[in-house]
Amino acid sequence: MSLDQGGHLTHGANVNFSGNLYNIEAYGVNAETERIDMKEIARLAEQYRPKLIVVGATAYPRHFDFAAWRQVADSVGAYLLADIAHIAGLIAGGVHPDPAPYADVITTTTHKTLRGPRGAMIMCRAEYADKIDRAVFPGLQGGPFLHTIAARAVAFKEASEPDFKVYQAQIVKNAKALAARLIENGFRLVSGGTDNHLMLMDLTSKYEKLSGRQAADHLEDAGIIVNKNTIPFDKRKPRTTSGLRLGTPMITTRGMKEDEMVQVADFITETLENRQKAAIKRQVREKVKELCAQFPIYEYLE
Repeated sequence: MSLDQGGHLTHGANVNFSGNLYNIEAYGVNAETERIDMKEIARLAEQYRPKLIVVGATAYPRHFDFAAWRQVADSVGAYLLADIAHIAGLIAGGVHPDPAPYADVITTTTHKTLRGPRGAMIMCRAEYADKIDRAVFPGLQGGPFLHTIAARAVAFKEASEPDFKVYQAQIVKNAKALAARLIENGFRLVSGGTDNHLMLMDLTSKYEKLSGRQAADHLEDAGIIVNKNTIPFDKRKPRTTSGLRLGTPMITTRGMKEDEMVQVADFITETLENRQKAAIKRQVREKVKELCAQFPIYEYLE
């Protein structure tokens, strides 16, 4: 998936080794729906006849239909790799389709929605395991990070518990509530909303001259941390952007629910509406502190 349409840097961007070592043909989203069009994916696959198809994203707010991707891969004899780094926890929690029955290889980080330590893992069909193992060691890295193995075990144990499913379901509920309130407040969201843990705000729909980078800085002044992000067909450069990416996993970990998402959306709106007023941003920052004090991190850690 093209980097400027929601894909990840490692999926063939020309500044990454994947784009330098391999002949990558990128796909994107439909200009009208801002969603992946599987008919277009099938057309591109037939045109380019790839050896490997990579499905996954870093800024795509909708579900992936992995069964449809498998059909496309089979139609051209390609391997299918699913990068689920962002959605692994959602999959484990049963709130996102699972690629395991369809993908030849699955890669993921162990942090993000899986809520473990920073790290990664590769899952694959048995016939590819030896080749992948040799490619990783000695081909790509040296020794393993032994200090994170126990932490990963704890994360995987947590992910197998009933409470984890409740947590993941709440992440999605919170994302939908946050998205709905932002729309009520006059913002346009890419693809009209979200099915997962994140959403993309199109700032041009409300503030023609405000860039994602500027908006992120204003929100940081108010105690709200977001990620500047390109939106599909963005006219601004990646270092500037026309959008913001927001996610709900961490605030859900703190125990916040739908009512708090309404408050967060209103904090964001109040800040951006008054972005040139330092006093207003200080007031919002105090409101943010008050809200966070009601949901302290140490309660979860205990």
